[in-house]
Amino acid sequence: MPTSGQGIMQTPSSITYPKHNSGERPTPLASELADTLKELRLQRQRNVGTESILARLRNDKKQVDQQLADAFIHIRNLEALAAIQKGEHDALRASHSWRLTRPLRGLKVLARELSAVLKRLKAQNRGIQNATSLHTVVPVQLTEYEQWVATYATLNASQRDTIKADVGAWLQAPTLSVIMPVYNTPLHFLRRAIDSVLCQVYPHWELCIADDASTDPHILPVLRAYTQQDPRIKLIPRPANGHSAAASNSALELATGLFVCLLEPEDALTPEALYMVAKGTRQHPDADLFYSDEDRIDADGRLLDPLFKPDWNPDLFLSGNYLSHLSCLRTSLVRELGGLRVGLEGSEDYDLVLRAIHKVGADKVHHIPHVLYHWGVIAGSAAGPEHKPYALKAAIQSVRDHLHSQQIDAQVQESEPGSQMLRVRYTLPQTLPLVSIIIPTRDGYALLRQCIDSLYAKTTYPNFEILVVDNGSRDPQVLKYLQTLTQTKNLRVLRDGRAFNYSALNNAAVRQAKGTLLCLMNNDIEVISPDWLEEMVSQALRPGIGMVGCRLWYPDNTLQHAGVVLGIGGVAGHAHHKLSRNQAGYFNRARLVQNYSAVTAACAVVRTDVFQQVSGFNEQDLAVAFNDVDLCLRIRDAGYRNLWTPFAELYHHESATRGHEDTPEKQARFANEVGFMVSTYGDALLYDPAYNPNLALRIKDFALSYPPRVSLLN
Repeated sequence: MPTSGQGIMQTPSSITYPKHNSGERPTPLASELADTLKELRLQRQRNVGTESILARLRNDKKQVDQQLADAFIHIRNLEALAAIQKGEHDALRASHSWRLTRPLRGLKVLARELSAVLKRLKAQNRGIQNATSLHTVVPVQLTEYEQWVATYATLNASQRDTIKADVGAWLQAPTLSVIMPVYNTPLHFLRRAIDSVLCQVYPHWELCIADDASTDPHILPVLRAYTQQDPRIKLIPRPANGHSAAASNSALELATGLFVCLLEPEDALTPEALYMVAKGTRQHPDADLFYSDEDRIDADGRLLDPLFKPDWNPDLFLSGNYLSHLSCLRTSLVRELGGLRVGLEGSEDYDLVLRAIHKVGADKVHHIPHVLYHWGVIAGSAAGPEHKPYALKAAIQSVRDHLHSQQIDAQVQESEPGSQMLRVRYTLPQTLPLVSIIIPTRDGYALLRQCIDSLYAKTTYPNFEILVVDNGSRDPQVLKYLQTLTQTKNLRVLRDGRAFNYSALNNAAVRQAKGTLLCLMNNDIEVISPDWLEEMVSQALRPGIGMVGCRLWYPDNTLQHAGVVLGIGGVAGHAHHKLSRNQAGYFNRARLVQNYSAVTAACAVVRTDVFQQVSGFNEQDLAVAFNDVDLCLRIRDAGYRNLWTPFAELYHHESATRGHEDTPEKQARFANEVGFMVSTYGDALLYDPAYNPNLALRIKDFALSYPPRVSLLN
């Protein structure tokens, strides 16, 4: 039978200061200084005791010294401003106008906090100096991901210079409008978010902030202080709280940029984020929506849970808002759509993207495969969907409205209780189409009987026929069983005694099939979920859908098939292979309907006309291995989306009848089939759009790639 292949903020090394109309160079804010020291800790971790690390530490110390000097200047400026305004402050404090002095109090608080940070930095800097002079370093416990970020995803001085030179050569540099609603955000996180925008290497931005009537008296003074620091920061205080959608729409009123980028006040951008988006608008001028990869950042600045996303994956998006952050949409499009819909709080950005894609089409969506956004983790906050039960209701409503706008008859529900993810159940036609289930076999009585018995005993879809293709069975028990099957309703036994060629056997059987849909099935399959065929047929009947795969389990209830990823093991391999039943996989992807480049033909459903359109399996070059992958790729190239669903479940006793590549002849054949796939598809095997170039191919899937197959500035 066939096989589908065997087989932060990101801490800057130097700080770039935003430009001001006054010509003065403003001081880096507190979080930037802290981030710089974090980079030093990262750098101390690597190559402990070597001369190179000592040299880098000395160089970074010089940079910190300069930053400290700049910080002293800025604090003196703040103190001078406070002194100038002190007289008015004292007079108003005793009056009913005391509330008018909140901005001054905010400045004073800011100055005290900067001073405290400065003292800590000085102490840390002395520790660095002592460690350098003694040729010792302080060990820092870094996660694997943080080490990966330090190595592959942190801008160095040379890369910053490259970005500045690149932007300087642009004849037209687009302005990007960062939209941020604020309501009672803890000041530490709020400042971190704003500072991450101030720290952008790309200078052509504006930060549009709407304060949604925060009750915390410190919020507005801090925000107003930032507007005084940089004219690119705009603020609109709302008179009454309207929640996130209304506040974002207020911020949108201030936007003048070509694209709007959505930023939550607990989160942060990486220094190169807006440059990558601006470059994307130049490389893809017709795109209307850009999205990036993301991770999480905790209160201590530690980086967690990187989410490396696939390229545009329509069915995964209907399972949940995987685009999330960073999302940037063309400003004119957002305004044409009327902004974010009030009443869908918790999923208003999901709804906006769904409406945008319906308006302009999926070809206007572009993925930037880099982490450009850090999602803030705040204990007890609504930073994640698990803390937003109302978000699920809004998400369901958004997808329902999206499907209704396309006149698609379907139900939308939570995929599993408590999952916060979605399942779309497409309505079958009143007259159910005939499905031809094709099962090649040779001997293997127990497996074949188990397969046939489970099909008749458990399958609730009523309109199917079975074509058993006997490829030269010799076992008397099997021959007797096949004879009895000829008396079974809606079952035919086709005799095909040629040398085993899975592709040719199926192609020949398809020519005798009567169904408008084909179900390709191994003889070592056993049905688990009774409605497996309803689910697969409902997906395969959708316009634009090609091959539909199912969730296959080994008999020990570990996962055998959850989609096929190109490049794993050299050609292709199964995603989430051997995952246990109680595991959801990489960001729930082992439990969600989604598009994959390929699925296994061990059990797959496809419309007969689609199969015939691409001339079926390649029986000349791929007799045994990778024929399903090749078929799926040709279906994809013909304009269809292959799909995997976890809601059709079966057992797979893999390759139990075909055996292994254990002879020189089989090994030579397999090598030729590998060679055909590599020569035919080349680099496409390295860049699966359903995967991510930051994820590994040679080791466990969804692990970090060393190095990533895309560089930081690509």
